[in-house]
Amino acid sequence: MGEPDITLETTTRLYGPALIRAWDRLHPKLTSRTAWTGHTGDLPILDGTVILLQVERLPSGAIPKPVWLWHSETGLTAIEVDLAWQAFLRRFDIEHTFRMLEQTLGWTTPKLRSPEAADRWTWLLLAAYTRLRLARDLTVDLGPREKSRPAQRPSPSRVRRGFRNLRPQLACPAVSRNPPCPARDAPQDCPTTSPRHAMTSTPSPVRTNRNPNTARRPSRPTRDPVEQVKTRASAVRTDRSQTR
Repeated sequence: MGEPDITLETTTRLYGPALIRAWDRLHPKLTSRTAWTGHTGDLPILDGTVILLQVERLPSGAIPKPVWLWHSETGLTAIEVDLAWQAFLRRFDIEHTFRMLEQTLGWTTPKLRSPEAADRWTWLLLAAYTRLRLARDLTVDLGPREKSRPAQRPSPSRVRRGFRNLRPQLACPAVSRNPPCPARDAPQDCPTTSPRHAMTSTPSPVRTNRNPNTARRPSRPTRDPVEQVKTRASAVRTDRSQTR
């Protein structure tokens, strides 16, 4: 391929020293017509940028191998080449974020019928995800069977499991120490809500819908035949006692 058009050297936290080289206007060799079934003739030539990434070590301890990347644009600058390989490494975090939004927070669970409702639901999930990120220094990992991680860098899933223990420790600014008093909080020049008027006013009597002079309704006759016979027999005895 010849000499690279762009050469970069940088130091990363996880991979150590990294060497990045880029060649402009190179095209991949198309060997299949899977995506070109409707194309007639020879397969086209797609120019792009080839990026070679070499690092010193891997976090797992395995032997690092060179990584070849291809960008569909040509004429990239050194800043764009540096951004391209970093975005490739960050794709794992992006995929895990999408998986958590779908499986844990229920991004695709509700059956929304309008794009506006889908946008609002997405923003709510992003706000919840941000709260999990901000609370990772305040929670305790509750997964003893999983591989331990530093206390300052728990995953959002682990923060979610320990998030319920934060509620008793947080103060609620919406609850005041004393119950609200309209007479005390109202302006002093208001005659109806002044403290003096509140002290001299008498509470209104309790109103009830029950009328004490109204007789109670007779109970409904039972449908049990045995009870009906007993009721008729008692009524006959009462009539005989009154005639005597």
